[in-house]
Amino acid sequence: VQLQASGGGLVQAGGSLRLSCVVSGVSVAVNAVTWFRQAPGKQREMVAYILSGGTTHSIDSVKGRFTISRDNAKNTLHLHMNSLKSEDRAVYYCVKALVPGAPLGMDYWGKGTQVTVSS
Repeated sequence: VQLQASGGGLVQAGGSLRLSCVVSGVSVAVNAVTWFRQAPGKQREMVAYILSGGTTHSIDSVKGRFTISRDNAKNTLHLHMNSLKSEDRAVYYCVKALVPGAPLGMDYWGKGTQVTVSS
């Protein structure tokens, strides 16, 4: 199983980015996949997840700004990020969960992609 994230970069506050994660070895359609992030000096946190049945969830600090989605045909996970803030600056990781119906037991991590937001 491999997860390859891309799409990070430098953006001004208020701007948008779309992160993508190409998954190989398993189908995103029947697994729970998530986005985590880790900001400098902070603990890693789960930002959003999408379950095998299509249920999505995002944390309060990004709700209304970030949207997680998946393209089953391309076996790709996306994170659409709008109205970016300086506090969104972090390395973002796509991660597969062990349990298809819940964001539990993260078993495969991709390499991160850096998101930097300038004020």
